[in-house]
Amino acid sequence: MQRTKDLTPNLAVEDVAASVRFYTEVLGFELRMAVSEDRQMAQGGLQEGVRYVWANVMAADVGLMLQEKASFAGDVGLKADRPGAAMSLYFEVDDADAFFDEIEGRVRVHKPPADTWYGAREFYLLDPDGYLLGFSSIRGIE
Repeated sequence: MQRTKDLTPNLAVEDVAASVRFYTEVLGFELRMAVSEDRQMAQGGLQEGVRYVWANVMAADVGLMLQEKASFAGDVGLKADRPGAAMSLYFEVDDADAFFDEIEGRVRVHKPPADTWYGAREFYLLDPDGYLLGFSSIRGIE
């Protein structure tokens, strides 16, 4: 049996360019590649006036694919009519409070920073398509 080596979620989104801007400009990801509706690849950045159907963004070893909903449905045969409905993406960061302070006012906060019973400091926000994103720094269990 093959062992899983990596996991890269593919999120169905309304507007790939808007999602790329959110993940890169607000959360600090880097754009690795984007594909326009005419299947042209862009690696140096997004161009104004171009409709993108897919992109890959990375932060260290964490990757996300962002795919326009109609393109997603065409590729995988599943209509994405309720993105973000029943899942969250949970990211480990060095300092949840410092990261929250850096992005506060530019994000839709779902749950502000708080200590958890399991020894983490975490907060949750919503991305432009309603995906729930959790950010956590582990403080250890006392």
